[in-house]
Amino acid sequence: MQIWHIAWREIKVNLRDMRTFVLMLAFPIVLMLILGMALTNAFTSGLSLGDMNLLYRDTADNPQLEASWDQFTAAIAKEGVTLTPAPVDTDGKAEVSADHYTAYAEISNNGIAFFGGVMHTLESNVLQGMLATFADRYNLAAAAMIDSPEKAEAILTDTYAGGDFVAETALGSEKKPGSIDYYAMAMTTMVAFYSCMSGSFLIRGERLRNTAIRLSAAPVSKGTIFAGKVIGCTAINFLCVAAVFLFSKFVFKADWGDHYAAVLLVLLTEVLLAVSIGLGCSYLFMEDGGRLVVLIFTQIASFLGGAYFPVDDATNFMKIARDISPMRWANQALTQIIYGHDWLAAMPAIGLNTAVAAAFLAITAILMRRREAL
Repeated sequence: MQIWHIAWREIKVNLRDMRTFVLMLAFPIVLMLILGMALTNAFTSGLSLGDMNLLYRDTADNPQLEASWDQFTAAIAKEGVTLTPAPVDTDGKAEVSADHYTAYAEISNNGIAFFGGVMHTLESNVLQGMLATFADRYNLAAAAMIDSPEKAEAILTDTYAGGDFVAETALGSEKKPGSIDYYAMAMTTMVAFYSCMSGSFLIRGERLRNTAIRLSAAPVSKGTIFAGKVIGCTAINFLCVAAVFLFSKFVFKADWGDHYAAVLLVLLTEVLLAVSIGLGCSYLFMEDGGRLVVLIFTQIASFLGGAYFPVDDATNFMKIARDISPMRWANQALTQIIYGHDWLAAMPAIGLNTAVAAAFLAITAILMRRREAL
């Protein structure tokens, strides 16, 4: 029970300092907005297409081909393609060269002849791909007509019981974060790791306020004080992280996926890790040394962990340094949880965070017991 009293006291002490709490919230939120808006294009993989105007001449007299072509043109017209039949006296190639149309196609019993324009290469390639798909599907139906005539029409109308005839599977998820999504995640993990600062001041603050002696003289064991202060510091910092998480989700509309429990558990263990590192450094490096080490370490870890921009192409020493950044563990786990829909990806990050936190807490407990006071 005493542990929870000490933890609650730690939370109340931090909540009284609302100025610091608000600054801790404002810093990641402002960075999230500035970097997310400034680097929007860096996270955009899509391309916008212009108008696609297809001029075509249909000279086929095959009823089956005619019916298939009508179905195809109706389908691509719904996708924004403008189809124009070419009058008899019109030179389709010249019309495309004059940039009156995106491309020109001639449909006959022998196949499709396609002529793309050079002024709109991307749109022309898209139209060529559409026509190639139509030709492949028609050839498949023609082959099916030989052995199974009843299936040919079903193939052309996509009602064949077998479903898609070519199944495409991507190794990577097509869903990727936009700039706001990325920086919402990166800034949240960064502010979680900034709990190192609170951890480094957890016991040192008692010494500076001259309350360490009174705590040592109190009828409470060092272990109880230690556990209570760690729990309280972790709780108040996690509250700050949760506030950033909620703000980014509901105000900036950042995508945090569907597995909120896994996301929050990764963030909670990262906060525990950061508090443990900060507390450990305050004992390993006396006076202001621990605070300086923590300050330098958090900045390096933030940079290598991708807080300011993705660090995916690092090699040699930089790759090793990047991979041991706790923020890197958290960001990788969150990316797989949010965009890979794999909540089990949280387990390695949670395990690493907990193991490293336990090691630092054990070292700190040993060093605390060796000291006469806190």
